[in-house]
Amino acid sequence: MIKLTGLNLTSVKRYLEERKKQIERRIAVLRQEDPFADTARLSDNAASDTEAREEVGHERVEALKNELIVQLARVKRALSKIGIGKYGYCDNCGRPIEPERLKVFPMAEYCLCCEKEMEKKK
Repeated sequence: MIKLTGLNLTSVKRYLEERKKQIERRIAVLRQEDPFADTARLSDNAASDTEAREEVGHERVEALKNELIVQLARVKRALSKIGIGKYGYCDNCGRPIEPERLKVFPMAEYCLCCEKEMEKKK
């Protein structure tokens, strides 16, 4: 396991577990807010403006939910890496990720050097 100077893995794990719960709760709330979650809406003959509002609301909820799902996957991946002793290593080059970067963004998957190279390619 990597020794991350100035980084307490117990604290990181605790933070990530709390973040995971927060994201899961937010996803559950969004599912309830989704106008399309109400199956009764299919049988009502709503006006076209109501239908349009429901469609926009659904698209908004879906976009937010999809972003949260991506964040949740990153958190779960970081927790998994802690569990197997691979947390703090770059997924691209295998070198240690800078502890300062991990303090700011505990779900970081790449070192700064690799992240910058990937950004250039986009």
